[in-house]
Amino acid sequence: MTNARDDRRSARRIPLGCDALIQAPHQNTRYEARCLEISTGGLTLESSYVPQLAEVLDVLVRQPDGGVDRPPLHVRVEVKRCHRTESGQYQLGAQIVQVLK
Repeated sequence: MTNARDDRRSARRIPLGCDALIQAPHQNTRYEARCLEISTGGLTLESSYVPQLAEVLDVLVRQPDGGVDRPPLHVRVEVKRCHRTESGQYQLGAQIVQVLK
């Protein structure tokens, strides 16, 4: 059964569960994150970082363990949603606006 949130998605989501780094452009501080899923248009991250809605971030997504050895995916994203999870972390839904590497 699908809900209204699933119906808004225009691309299939692929679960990942790999390490990532979040950094606001033109800032030096990086925040550890976990990339939970990715699609052609966006990704879901979990981190202790709390962004503002529509904040633009640079994200490095590392390859999953056991995969092909490749450089991390480097994208610029715009935050579309953020909510606190039961673990105390924050789950961010972000739209990819530019692939940097």
